Amino acid sequence: MDNIGLGVQLMIVGMSTVFLILLIVIWGGKLLINVVNKVAPEEVVPAKGTKAPEAVDGSTMAVLQQVVSQITGGKGHVASAKRI
Repeated sequence: MDNIGLGVQLMIVGMSTVFLILLIVIWGGKLLINVVNKVAPEEVVPAKGTKAPEAVDGSTMAVLQQVVSQITGGKGHVASAKRI
């Protein structure tokens, strides 16, 4: 019976130690995240310009029309095309 009491005592001490160490790790991680966010905040990406896309020239449009016509068997057509 004496060995069971010692085993339970060791189990409680071991589990308490693991619990405290895990709490320290969690608090340390949260602290590290807060410090890093204050020291080096996330970079803000500037919005891209709202420049209008350029229209394609006549020869490119003709090639696109021929390709679409060939692929669709003459049933499809290109209404407009813009450069991205």
